[in-house]
Amino acid sequence: MQFSLLGAGGRWLAVVAITMTFGALQDAGATVQDTAPPGREAGAQRGEEGEDRRLRRRLVDATAQEAEWAPDLRMSPAEELRELVQRGDQAVAAGRIEEADGGALVLYSRALAIDANHAGANAGMDRAVAMLVQRGESALAAGRFDEAARLSAVANRYRPQAPAARALASKIAAGREMAQQLSEAQRHIAAGRLVEPANNSALQIYRDILAREPGNAAAQEGLRALEEALVARAQAAAEAGNYAEADRLLAQAASVQPGSERVQNAGAQIVELRQRRAQGLEHDIVIAIEGGQYEQAEALIAQLGQVTLQERRVEELRTQLDNARNYASHKPGDVIRDPIASGGHGPDMVVIPLGTFEMGSPNNERGRQANEGPRFTVRLTRGFAMSRTEITVGQFRQFINATGYVTTAQQTGRATVYDESTGTLTEKSGVTWQDDHLGRRARPEMPVIHVSWNDAKAYVDWLSRETGKRYRLPTEAEYEYALRAGSTTRFPWGDGNPDRVVGNLTGDKDRSETRRNWSNAFPNYDDGHWGPAPVGSFEPNPFGLYDMIGNVSAWVEDCWHDSYQRAPTDGSAWVNPGCPTRVVRGASWASAPEQVRSAFRIAAPPQTTNPRLGIRVVREF
Repeated sequence: MQFSLLGAGGRWLAVVAITMTFGALQDAGATVQDTAPPGREAGAQRGEEGEDRRLRRRLVDATAQEAEWAPDLRMSPAEELRELVQRGDQAVAAGRIEEADGGALVLYSRALAIDANHAGANAGMDRAVAMLVQRGESALAAGRFDEAARLSAVANRYRPQAPAARALASKIAAGREMAQQLSEAQRHIAAGRLVEPANNSALQIYRDILAREPGNAAAQEGLRALEEALVARAQAAAEAGNYAEADRLLAQAASVQPGSERVQNAGAQIVELRQRRAQGLEHDIVIAIEGGQYEQAEALIAQLGQVTLQERRVEELRTQLDNARNYASHKPGDVIRDPIASGGHGPDMVVIPLGTFEMGSPNNERGRQANEGPRFTVRLTRGFAMSRTEITVGQFRQFINATGYVTTAQQTGRATVYDESTGTLTEKSGVTWQDDHLGRRARPEMPVIHVSWNDAKAYVDWLSRETGKRYRLPTEAEYEYALRAGSTTRFPWGDGNPDRVVGNLTGDKDRSETRRNWSNAFPNYDDGHWGPAPVGSFEPNPFGLYDMIGNVSAWVEDCWHDSYQRAPTDGSAWVNPGCPTRVVRGASWASAPEQVRSAFRIAAPPQTTNPRLGIRVVREF
């Protein structure tokens, strides 16, 4: 814009200054554009550009006002300067800072065009810019970034070196970046990335903001909203019975603001909900077990495992179910006594725990026989109870009295006894199940001997009829399993000679009635008996069975096989139709030490009778 010379030199100088101011004002749009932060979105950028155009128009209008101003030739420059500063001060006091007509910025600019070093005009301009910055700070705090950016541009146009103006520009840039972060956090939330993955989630963004600005209200509100959403989801999952998911979500909620009372309360509510649900399931499980609904009970126990916080209770109920399935609701170690229909009761039976063991002897075991292998794994899966002691003379008499059964020894009229005069076993006539190893009448508590496999089978069949339960002879696997009772050594007590009294065995300190002793016996061992001892005279084994070590051997169900090749692995009896030979297991009062080994076995015809051989029975469930 060109002006004519209007007067003296001072007036001309004023016109030149105005022209320079107009040129500077034309550059204001660039100042606004330069303050915009990089990386903004397209929509925001278009808004910014529109605001820039509006700002340019306002600044051009202000410049036009300055250009239209003509100096009053009636006033001296000093008088005019004084009037402009005064009017600028009045505008500041009234809060009119940016107005094109009578605004403080315009008035002080006119004054400084007359005298750039005028103290009052510079002070006023500083106050006006300070107020402008304050307005920008308020707009920024309220999230009005466009307004704050416009005010910052104007402040930097008039006072580009002012620290407050420059600080405002920096805050605006940071604020826009923070707004973008908050927007990104919302996108993470919409995509389900609330707290995971750790480096790309809404939680991480809020934490980053608070690390730079600890009091940022938006970020704090974001954390609160995250926690509330996760707690609500956890509670919904718990209501739906998905407690694993509820625990996962609650753990995420706890990570948002550690120590949160809201999360702790929600956790307590979920625990209470789980406990109520667990109690209901436990009740249903017990009812199902008692009603024989084992499959239903199994399914309910699986559900309980997902609900309860007490794993031990799950194992207890699973054991109860296993006991019901395998032991008719008894448990291992229980002693059962079945009533006999014709009067009295059957033998005491101990429930044996099911398990797995290695049957037979290893190749390197001292004294091993070829028929004790190959060693193989047996897994017993059908519950059973075994008689607590050998069957006694008194118990067998109950059977004879009830049935009139005639034993093998009675049919043949003879049996084998120990001959004290010769120290050998010899046949003797008239000996039956009522007699002891010497052929004398036996006491009721003595183990019954002089009974054949056929006699033993007749006895268990009678027990089955009288009790309504399934009684039978033990299988060979069941007998060895019960004899070992968890041991894997050569003998039930270990690999070497016994260092204490464990049962009725051959010891080198044993003496017969005529002071005979054993030529092959355990050294330094004396159990006080030559011949069978009354049942239960020694300590029981870990399964609660008496006399498994020594006293008398026992018939088992199996037919004899020379090896375990192709033997059953489930503990069942290995029987062939019409087999001529049966298996005898367990040591007796007269067994040599090598015959006391847990794997030892011998064969005998089913009609055999012997003073070292008795009966032990099994009851199925």
